[in-house]
Amino acid sequence: MAVWKKIGKFLLILFILLLTAAAGAGGYLYVRYRPVYEAYRADAVRVVAESDEETFRKNLSSYIYDDSGNLIGKLSIDSESDYLRYEDIPQAVVQAFVAVEDRRFWEHEGYDPEGIVRVCYRYLATRGEEKHGASTITQQLARSAFLSNEVSLERKVREILIAAELEKKYTKEQILEFYINSAYFSNRCYGIEAAAKKYFSKSAKELSVSETAYLCAIPNAPSFYDPLKYPEHAVERRDKILNDMYECGYLTSFDLSRAQRYPVILHPKEAKGIQNYETTYAVDCAVRYLMELDGFVFRYAFENMDTYRAYLEHYNDVYEFCRGKLYTEGYVIRTSLNEEKQALLQKTIDETLAFDEEAGPEGIYALQSASTIIDNQTHKVVAVVGGRSQDTDVYTLNRAYQSYRQPGSSFKPLAVYGPALDNGYTKDSLLNNIDVAKAKEMGVDAVSLTGNKVSLERAVEKSLNGCAWWLFCSLTPAKGLAYVNLMEFSRIVPDDYYPASALGGLTYGVTTVEMANGYSTLANQGEYHQATCLISITDRDGRELYEKAEPWEVYTPSAASEMVEILKGVISQGTAASMKWDLPVEAAGKTGTTNECKDGWFCGITPDFAMSVWVGYDEPRILENLYGATYPASIWKTVMSELVKDSTRVAFTLEEEHSDSAYYATGAMDYNSYLPGRSDDEVLSEGYTVRNYREDHILADRAEALMYQMQNLNLETAYYAQEWQKLWEEAEQLIGQIYSQKLRGKEMEKLQGLLGNGN
Repeated sequence: MAVWKKIGKFLLILFILLLTAAAGAGGYLYVRYRPVYEAYRADAVRVVAESDEETFRKNLSSYIYDDSGNLIGKLSIDSESDYLRYEDIPQAVVQAFVAVEDRRFWEHEGYDPEGIVRVCYRYLATRGEEKHGASTITQQLARSAFLSNEVSLERKVREILIAAELEKKYTKEQILEFYINSAYFSNRCYGIEAAAKKYFSKSAKELSVSETAYLCAIPNAPSFYDPLKYPEHAVERRDKILNDMYECGYLTSFDLSRAQRYPVILHPKEAKGIQNYETTYAVDCAVRYLMELDGFVFRYAFENMDTYRAYLEHYNDVYEFCRGKLYTEGYVIRTSLNEEKQALLQKTIDETLAFDEEAGPEGIYALQSASTIIDNQTHKVVAVVGGRSQDTDVYTLNRAYQSYRQPGSSFKPLAVYGPALDNGYTKDSLLNNIDVAKAKEMGVDAVSLTGNKVSLERAVEKSLNGCAWWLFCSLTPAKGLAYVNLMEFSRIVPDDYYPASALGGLTYGVTTVEMANGYSTLANQGEYHQATCLISITDRDGRELYEKAEPWEVYTPSAASEMVEILKGVISQGTAASMKWDLPVEAAGKTGTTNECKDGWFCGITPDFAMSVWVGYDEPRILENLYGATYPASIWKTVMSELVKDSTRVAFTLEEEHSDSAYYATGAMDYNSYLPGRSDDEVLSEGYTVRNYREDHILADRAEALMYQMQNLNLETAYYAQEWQKLWEEAEQLIGQIYSQKLRGKEMEKLQGLLGNGN
């Protein structure tokens, strides 16, 4: 008994201490964050006081202009005829949303305390990883009308405060009216009436209970539940909503059973989409920028395919939401798109492919092309064509940024040779032109294969696949693709980290916008600028929202310049020599052809412009005589010849190799180049064989390549200082693996010497 008394006393003291600590922490937090809370509350009072019914109507058109101020697009929806007053909203719609989104809607004051406690608990339990949930209908209205979609505790607090103020100013019926009319149902549909007309070609009051629940499923994830793309996706959520309505007493068991068995048959209303390529691309640039303003974090590297798929699903939802904003919130968008260059590019593509008039079921040409032109000085897209021109009522697919295709050998300079030059290789480095068929069986171990020795420069000019495969394995796919990730290629996925990517054999592929910008990065001495046509975005009040992103270095200037010099040889004496470029303006580029001639590419640069061209079928199939040097190169030459005919910049600005560099790595990294002709088992000294010698020198080569890269980094920024440290640690680890004490000491001395050079 005495023991239990002691335990009880201990627990009581512990409880009092915890209570005291909680009170102290609460007091501290109250004192520290009270000013912030009061500021948020004052802002909530202000924005709600300034609101009226028009605040919640989606009825402002946006306008897009080219570089000369010509209107190239008006974006709008017919919101007035689709807006329903509360008394005109079918009760089944109200019941469906209340049942699935906010069962205590009629009782709470804008927020649900129980839900908030649950969110706070999950936030603490997951250490900030889980920061969302428990939003009432009023909170969702507050977020869509006044806040961004950024997932943060700060936004959640502001959301709750605004919701509380909305409940003070407006009736429950008004809040539901605003919410149901502003809910986004995908495909630029706001409100239940617009959705009913779009997907069932009838008014909301004519919907069955099953159809109502089906439509009310869409706002939860507009891209995933898009009826035009995935008509079956919303059925499962429809059944959940019907069950929720039953649990709330809105449906009888008979009504529930009948509604769940009711087949959903869509009768979508045909709508003519935007038909010109420049406008659709401008819309995409604007939507992505609005996503950024909304707090979305773009990603280009993923741990695994599941992570990528989850990201893509979230991306599509946010993209769809921000695209809806663009059509309803009155933005003015000014772009760098040039009417003359656009017309020239379109005309050239049309004329080059005019020999093939085969069309698919909807009348769209089977043989297609896409192309993008970037001004290397302004770093802006000036022309973008997503296909051949033709009159059609079908939405025009803009292949320039929407179609991801295998880039073939045009990918090599960006993912293989550029990174190699950045890691100590030179144009004279000798590569093994290995047997690709044999290499495919070995994976990254193909680096151990041998073949004819070919200089890196010659390997690029003649597009030798064996050299690219071997070199990519030597660098490792992770290192090569890291450069592509830095240039924001959006569909490089975990399944691409394999040797086949050296030849452009990617899971999804690339777009002409991405490829043009990759080559523009080379022309700009390795400095990357985000690809966009945006010059300005102003909101309904005339406030400027657009701010140009700062560039960053992908390749060192010397590596990029050497890559450009090598690519000049591709045009003068390599795979693109048949193009016969004979203008005084320097040109550099690379051909690309995929297996069985299903995709043809030419990506090239002049001092002023970067331009990529793709030719192929939407459904990949063989086209006789389709190579990078045929139709793609022909389109490139015709257009580029016109673009540069008045250029004053006729030569590339090249960065010379630093004369004070300590290391000019040979890039040999070839096992059999050391002590050639001798057996691995031959003993050189006690316990040290030819094999040991070769392995040691391979490690030394790799370490020196890293040292070479380190001394070319600009350490004035924190990013490159961290990168330098990372390279140091990697080189130190490689040196530590060297068996020979003498060689290990020699390489460590070189590494330590970099500290004395100011690094």
